[in-house]
Amino acid sequence: MSAEKMGTVEYIQHHLTNNHIGEGFWTFNLDTIAISIMIGLVIVFTAARLGKQLETGKPGGFQNFVESILDFVATNVRDAFPGHNPLIAPLALTIFLWVWLMNFMDLIPVDLLPLLFQVITGDEHAHLKVVPTTDLNTTLAMSLTVFVLILFYNVKIKGVWGFTKMFLFHPFGKFFIPVNIVMTFIEEISKPLSLALRLFGNMFAGELVFLLIALIGGTLAVGAAALFWAPLQVLLDLGWLIFHLLVITLQAFIFMVLTIVYLGMAHDEGH
Repeated sequence: MSAEKMGTVEYIQHHLTNNHIGEGFWTFNLDTIAISIMIGLVIVFTAARLGKQLETGKPGGFQNFVESILDFVATNVRDAFPGHNPLIAPLALTIFLWVWLMNFMDLIPVDLLPLLFQVITGDEHAHLKVVPTTDLNTTLAMSLTVFVLILFYNVKIKGVWGFTKMFLFHPFGKFFIPVNIVMTFIEEISKPLSLALRLFGNMFAGELVFLLIALIGGTLAVGAAALFWAPLQVLLDLGWLIFHLLVITLQAFIFMVLTIVYLGMAHDEGH
């Protein structure tokens, strides 16, 4: 529903509400799940199609672009990850592309896809939240997946006793075991929380700004006032879009790099 048909608060609440089923812990945000899967399928389909059309002589522009992304990710893995693990580079590439494309959904006009969804469903009150990373469930699920890998490699590389010693004797030595346990526990738990909350907070704030800019055209650009407010909305929207393009790229990069660093720490027997 457009801003002209509802108040400011109702308009924002409508756009920030997921299309979901179930209640409480068993709530499933259908729009987040569907859009995340579709973006993932786009990555898989594009990669498979490109793999069948690789050119070694004179690669095309798209192949050059993809190869530049691969080189960029590989460079970051070499710089931040000690040793070798064949899982790290593919994982980092997947995270960077998937998070960036989910973030990119924030650059689509905020009313476009929800309006199309309402037309298709025939329900003018239907909800559709199109940016998966503005859903804390998405960012927390990804960060917990990374955290499980961190725990797995900590135990695999250091052994059960080595991992236990990290909690008992880090960072203050054997005479402060209770303090060490608390401090190390906080340090480990902060890893998935920082990954999830940083990405969610930045993308949620960016989405909210787009909604506030959209309200300029929806509630203020009425009659002769449109001659002033409509151009202002276009200018603000374009400026924020350009700036937000940097934000979505930076957030995808940070999530990828921190994942590499955290997994690198798990592979470090001395940490």
